[in-house]
Amino acid sequence: MKKTVLSFGEVLWDILPTETILGGAPCNFAYRVNSLGDRGIIVSCLGKDDLGKKAYDCISSLGLDTTYLQWDDLHPTGIVQVTFDNDNKPDFAIVKNVAYDYIEMNDLLREAVSIADCICFGTLSMRSAGTRKTLKQLLELAGNSLKLLDINLRKDCYILDTVIYSLEKADILKLNEDELYQLAEMLGITNHNILQLCADIIEKWSLKYCVVTLGEKGAFALSKRNEKVYVPGYEIDLVDSVGAGDAFTAGFIHCILQNLSLAKACCFGNILGALVSTKKGATSPVTKDEIESFENKKLKRIYDGYFGNL
Repeated sequence: MKKTVLSFGEVLWDILPTETILGGAPCNFAYRVNSLGDRGIIVSCLGKDDLGKKAYDCISSLGLDTTYLQWDDLHPTGIVQVTFDNDNKPDFAIVKNVAYDYIEMNDLLREAVSIADCICFGTLSMRSAGTRKTLKQLLELAGNSLKLLDINLRKDCYILDTVIYSLEKADILKLNEDELYQLAEMLGITNHNILQLCADIIEKWSLKYCVVTLGEKGAFALSKRNEKVYVPGYEIDLVDSVGAGDAFTAGFIHCILQNLSLAKACCFGNILGALVSTKKGATSPVTKDEIESFENKKLKRIYDGYFGNL
């Protein structure tokens, strides 16, 4: 059964060393949700500039519903400068005071959240007062919708208060390994064991799941019922990892919304993230045939013993 997933936050342009590509975690995520057969709704705001018009056209060409995109007369469309280290891992310099910092509540958004099975949000969209107010209103209206916090701790784009508020509202926390340790330090959690950190966070914030992507090491998830799942990474030909985490999240929530097991959700998210890492850009298509072929191949797993015997 097709599910409706509302993805709230930034649409921006990733300014890469050699090209400019449409990005922003909520946009990447909504695209992947759509590609899996669910309905991904992107909620954001674009500037009335050339980049905004180009973004709108690109989003349309990706097959996403543009109904819930807003326009801003005063602020430019978001951009981020992306650079890569020697291991091809990205670093982001995010421009502030842009259109997605001014998303406004309206009747269209009230209607959208009323039919959503899940609402996905992060901390970047909460850096400004206007968009933060709108997100809080949506979360209050979300009712029994599953609330997925893909925390995305970007430098100088979050504060402790918004992190705590987000955790209070979330049912699922998804973050990467570095963000897990950042979050633990912010919250004063001194345990450095990944499994125990997840357990502490679940207990303190009454989460259903805590999911940690581990890069080439795979992914780990813990449930409120103390289900523990570790899936090791795959040995792949890495092109770039931009959008891989968003693809993982889309694959994970697709399975969870279909009431599949936590293990299946982690495995499928891991496969989708790995496939995206073999392509350039966050919204390069991944076909059903590619997913099935990847699943059927006996690909080499790496870091298979990372968590030992859970």
